[in-house]
Amino acid sequence: MISSSTAGPPGPLVLGLGCERGTPANEVIALAEKALAQAGADKADIGFVASLDVRRDEPAIHAAAEHFAVRVRFFDAATLEAEAPRLQNPSAIVFAHTGCHGVAEGAALAGAGAASVLLVAKLTSSHATAAIAGPSECYPASEPATLVVAS
Repeated sequence: MISSSTAGPPGPLVLGLGCERGTPANEVIALAEKALAQAGADKADIGFVASLDVRRDEPAIHAAAEHFAVRVRFFDAATLEAEAPRLQNPSAIVFAHTGCHGVAEGAALAGAGAASVLLVAKLTSSHATAAIAGPSECYPASEPATLVVAS
């Protein structure tokens, strides 16, 4: 767990989500929970959900935000495409459909800011994607942190 508080301000992590139109909310939420577990985080660590603006009316994205009790932010394709150099899983197919090379990873990185890193790269289900970004000091659960001792 990254933060131990369940109350107070939202956590430092951004949950990026993408999905096909009409994806069931339970599929998106289950994938988001899987990403959160992979990050070694809990609900309190999520600051907000982020996605592509063309999904502004997608019920599953809003259901995930409600599930985590956070707000949702939407970014245009140009903003997500600006994150392309930092994506771990860029996709030409996604670009052809959306105008950006990655929705979940791009939204997570755009929302978390220029100094952020991907903590969980794109995870996929049948109809959805999820990724988590946060401050660089929040190491992925799969990578051990290196302790640097000043002399």
